[in-house]
Amino acid sequence: MASSSSEPARRKPWWRTAIAVAVIAAVAWFFGVTLASNWESLQAADLSLGWWAPLATIAFVLAVAVSGALWGGVVHRLTGARIGPQEAIRAHNRAWLLKYIPGQVGFVASKVVWGRERGLSRLKVLLSVVYENAFLLIGSTVPTLAILLLARGGETAVSATVWIAVAAMVPLAVAMHPGVLSRVISVLGRRTLGRATAGARREVPRDELLSTPVALGYQLAFLAPRVINGVGVVIISVALADAAPESWIPLAAAYALAGAIGILAVFVPSGLGVRESVFVLFAAPYLGADMAIIVALAARVLATFADILIAGIYLLLSALARRTTKEHS
Repeated sequence: MASSSSEPARRKPWWRTAIAVAVIAAVAWFFGVTLASNWESLQAADLSLGWWAPLATIAFVLAVAVSGALWGGVVHRLTGARIGPQEAIRAHNRAWLLKYIPGQVGFVASKVVWGRERGLSRLKVLLSVVYENAFLLIGSTVPTLAILLLARGGETAVSATVWIAVAAMVPLAVAMHPGVLSRVISVLGRRTLGRATAGARREVPRDELLSTPVALGYQLAFLAPRVINGVGVVIISVALADAAPESWIPLAAAYALAGAIGILAVFVPSGLGVRESVFVLFAAPYLGADMAIIVALAARVLATFADILIAGIYLLLSALARRTTKEHS
């Protein structure tokens, strides 16, 4: 009898891929139609960079740094290894720069290589990345969808949005239960990390997971980078579209949700185009379709500038790490 290892790998149901492609195609079609119908307005818009550009760019860079520091904390909890914020941010920045490889293969491989260089368990490092993605995706969808479903303008939009965001923390808390989280992490690991976790067909053992209070604490902490990114896009929206204060929280939520959907579009490098399309879809009621496109494109350009700064920070931290190593050798 042939061993199970010789059996052909199970193929994903064709309809899942078909649905994913159809949804992204529909959003892209909406974006294209909106772009075409507002082309004249876009040509007349003043896209010169002002005070807002460096502020938004710094916000995007800071969000990545905070994510890296938080990820380092997760690695420490899982492995017991002492990972300083500087080292965690350095490793995270290197991985971040490889996000343009579809499926997050480069992102995951970079962190696995980093962990191997430090003698850390490959499984634990992979698990830390899956946790990172789980916290990011749950935090970018559950509260943001609640916000966007409720907020539709009006004087009470901000206060109502805050209350619904608080209520959205309930399903986040449920998701931190070890049984639920084991399943969530296993599914997200296969869906978002692609080939890097292709062999992980079973659920993650519960004894490998963070405790519920610790996981919930990190889930809440991982909302911070989403908020910082939201501040960045709100700065752009205020500067270019004179966004009203009652639209700030929904716009930040729209940007976080768009980023999450961009991650799920694993065959698109860095969610290129997908993030902008989704943002326009949800931001148009607050900014108008033409200005929503402008804000989305400006955010993409500034996020690219932010990646250049992130590369510079990585090189600087690497030089400092080499210098410290020489001093102690």
